[in-house]
Amino acid sequence: MLNIAVFISGSGSNLQAIIDNVHEKNIDGEIKLILSDNKNAKGIERGKKHNIKTHVIEKAMGREHNTDEIVRILEDCKIDLIVLAGFLSILDEKITRLYPKKIINIHPSLIPKYCGRGFYGQKVHKAVIENKEKITGATVHFVDEGVDTGPIIKQKTCDVYEYDTVETVQKRVLEIEHEILVDVIKEFCR
Repeated sequence: MLNIAVFISGSGSNLQAIIDNVHEKNIDGEIKLILSDNKNAKGIERGKKHNIKTHVIEKAMGREHNTDEIVRILEDCKIDLIVLAGFLSILDEKITRLYPKKIINIHPSLIPKYCGRGFYGQKVHKAVIENKEKITGATVHFVDEGVDTGPIIKQKTCDVYEYDTVETVQKRVLEIEHEILVDVIKEFCR
């Protein structure tokens, strides 16, 4: 059984999908840690509800301090897999080097489109609509020193209709995110 850390910044809906699948024994792993860069993230409450250790890093403490703190926490929890599930901070390369091919990220587009610095959340879906894309989707990829540049593990598409709004596309893509993120974690834990 692998020890999993889930990093979040917001509502934690991907986190909840992971929690549900761990409890249903679909994932042969245990969430040992939820780490957030946002003390008001609703995902923290999801973790507390399931008695999962949570930790908030304060951005004001600075990148170097936070990197060292994250490394210490990960080592204390003996983490085998780090899942970035809506985590908006960029990890320092010290962390990516310590955990090569052990950090995965879910991104709300079909990488290499609409990714990199500045492309997150609704900004991605807005760009998809503005560019009149006919398909979009989500990508799970390994995290490396770049921003959304690591090897792609899995992608899935969905249609974009001319009547779509940012919110309708976001909802459709989020369903895909939950599905493929859980699938990749299952495979990783096997």
